[in-house]
Amino acid sequence: MTAVLALAWWGQVASAEETTLPLGNGLPVVVRTGVHFLDIATINDAASSFDATVDLRFTWDDARLKFPAAEEPRGFREYRREEADARLAEIWHPDVSVANLVGDASFETRGLRVYPTGRVELMQRTKGQFATPFDVERFPFDRQRLAVEVVSRREPATDLVFDYRQSDLEFSRVYKTLQVAGWSVGAVELRRLNEEGWHGEHMARLFASLQVARVPSTTIGPIFIPLLASLLIPLLALWLNEVEDDGGFKVDAFELTNVLIGGLFALIALNFTVNSAFPMLAAGNPISMLFALNYVLLGFNLALNILLMRFGLAKRWFGGHVQREVYAYTVWATPALVAVAVGAILLRAVT
Repeated sequence: MTAVLALAWWGQVASAEETTLPLGNGLPVVVRTGVHFLDIATINDAASSFDATVDLRFTWDDARLKFPAAEEPRGFREYRREEADARLAEIWHPDVSVANLVGDASFETRGLRVYPTGRVELMQRTKGQFATPFDVERFPFDRQRLAVEVVSRREPATDLVFDYRQSDLEFSRVYKTLQVAGWSVGAVELRRLNEEGWHGEHMARLFASLQVARVPSTTIGPIFIPLLASLLIPLLALWLNEVEDDGGFKVDAFELTNVLIGGLFALIALNFTVNSAFPMLAAGNPISMLFALNYVLLGFNLALNILLMRFGLAKRWFGGHVQREVYAYTVWATPALVAVAVGAILLRAVT
């Protein structure tokens, strides 16, 4: 009876010891990490998020879990779903969470493998919405990083660090058939950082970011063509007129002003439509720059139409010859400057 009680006590002690940090290789415990992007349902740049299913793989060594290789012909002991959760409750494992997961995961399951050498491999499949920052300065020629942020919640960085080797980098990729509408998918990059914790401690943090590039052809038709076409409205108002020998103009300024006012209302409507479809757009991207160029050009032509064609200020102050020269210069200089500005905006976006 005494022997049985002693064995039971020893089993409880051994089990309790297995839930503490594995110190066989000293501190910090190295947890090798990889992230596999299995599926991306949607990318919502307006909400700065994406819906995806990812596989997280964590690997570490715990000498207390060694066992004779002959006991498992497959080369490892495997636990899945509820069995994995039950086994994890009996041993130490990194307490990690996905920091940028919005709300709760819509689906999550885990699998565990323990090898004779004491190597432990934990697989966690998570499906949900992930928050990630979007930089739309080069929209629609932008490239984004869809990030999955893994954070250690229990052990500080002095006791646990995330690491990755070649096998983890090879695991960190996208599923071979993964496609996202409107985006081209690139490679996965792993990056280690630390997060501020309590009392001056730092917690281990790992970023797995998938590089994606927007397919610009999806926005050229509905946005760029109307924007570039709207630039022709003030230019047409300028080209349709003709100066006479005495410096006067053949087309009345009132008719050209109506054309410019109509172009202004059309531009306002287009601006409202674009901002409704892409609310994340802000100052500094090519779309907002082209809108600004349109407004500036309309304002310039409206002022030119009133001052030069309606009131003829250049003719009154300097004579008919000067007014003809001012108009002739404006006819070719204005579209040249507009072409240079449009080229600079697009070149800045694509490079």
